[in-house]
Amino acid sequence: MDRQHHYRIVNRWTGNLGTGTSAYAAYSRAHELSGADKGSAIPGSSDPLFRGDRTRYNPEELLLGALSACHMLWVLHLSANAGITITEYVDEPWGEMAEHADGSGEFTRVVLRPRVKIAQADRLPDALEIHGRAHAVCALARSMNFPVEHEVEVST
Repeated sequence: MDRQHHYRIVNRWTGNLGTGTSAYAAYSRAHELSGADKGSAIPGSSDPLFRGDRTRYNPEELLLGALSACHMLWVLHLSANAGITITEYVDEPWGEMAEHADGSGEFTRVVLRPRVKIAQADRLPDALEIHGRAHAVCALARSMNFPVEHEVEVST
């Protein structure tokens, strides 16, 4: 039997400038994501193209971050299990979103770009292969209806 996991988060709009949503330009898109025992909140907004605050994370960036983190955590886990020592890991993913005439949008692809350093030069092929396995088991990548691609570089 598969196990079920449940997640909760609080998303609180903090952008009432005094008149609520009385007009499209009358409110801020500011909000905060928080959770029990998480410490500080994540400041959110919309993309600046949609009247958002560029100093806050927008949902599109958070989606990229979530996909990147899920992939990274699986790569770290699978590498540790395989005896591959990762010493550095950085990812700079990018995503492509199509905006439709009616204002709706959807992601059409995301490319994860992990740059990984490992301690064992002879394990480079194994370290590259792990990224395919990580993609296959990452719950977030498996849940997307658009391609999540990888441009991986592994070095020592």
